[in-house]
Formats: sequence, C-alpha cells, structure tokens
Amino acid sequence: MKVIIDRFEGNFAVCETEDKTMVDIPRGILPEEAKEGHVLTISISIDAEETEKRKKIIEDLTKDIWA
Repeated sequence: MKVIIDRFEGNFAVCETEDKTMVDIPRGILPEEAKEGHVLTISISIDAEETEKRKKIIEDLTKDIWA
C-alpha cells in the first residue's frame, strides 16, 4: 500500500491513500527525513509470536470465567 504525506498535524502525518481516504500515521514511526509530498510504502505482516503471547494472556484472564 502506498500513501502520500499531505501534511503534519501535531504528532501525526495526515496521509492520502490510493483510494483517496485520509489516514493519520504517528510521526514517530516515519523516517526522520519524511516530508509533505513524500510517498510512503506501507507493508503489513502478521507477528505470529506477539499474536500467541496475546492469545495466552487472554486465555489466562478468562479461564476462571468459564469454570
């Protein structure tokens, strides 16, 4: 997915997506040199290890509810 940085507002970059919707991206996760007009490539992947950790936490929190 590609987005274009439209402007910065506080701690966020307001970006336009390929389908013309606007999304706010935290400025802290952008490269320092990111500026208005730059095109960003966003890659999304599944973090299996973190998913399993969260699943275990939820299971531990809810195990007594169903007993």
